[in-house]
Amino acid sequence: MDATYKRGQTLSETLNPGMEATLKARYDALLPGMAETVVDFAYGQQYSRPGLPLRDRYIATIAALTALGAQTRPQLKINIAGGLKAGLTQTEIAETIWQMAMYGGMPAAINALNAALEVFEDVS
Repeated sequence: MDATYKRGQTLSETLNPGMEATLKARYDALLPGMAETVVDFAYGQQYSRPGLPLRDRYIATIAALTALGAQTRPQLKINIAGGLKAGLTQTEIAETIWQMAMYGGMPAAINALNAALEVFEDVS
């Protein structure tokens, strides 16, 4: 196994247990290897890079997904949960989302806040 994939696999299982297995079950018949690519690229090559703390990477990711709008809701919820595990507080996540009202629009920010509330309820 490639070192970045193994590093990504360890990090993804820490932050989003079962994600790779879920992706495989859903997409492998259509796109073999897609789950491994997500784990390798997103977690092995991006989230685990030096130079920016993991919690800051989650702030950037939550902000970007918020600004992109409601079509990113599933990914946003996964990254909010990961951000909590990486040390972000609920307040930091809410403030990150609210800041995006200026860039992605108020509806996008409100939709993201609703997604955050669902994640916060699930972890409480």
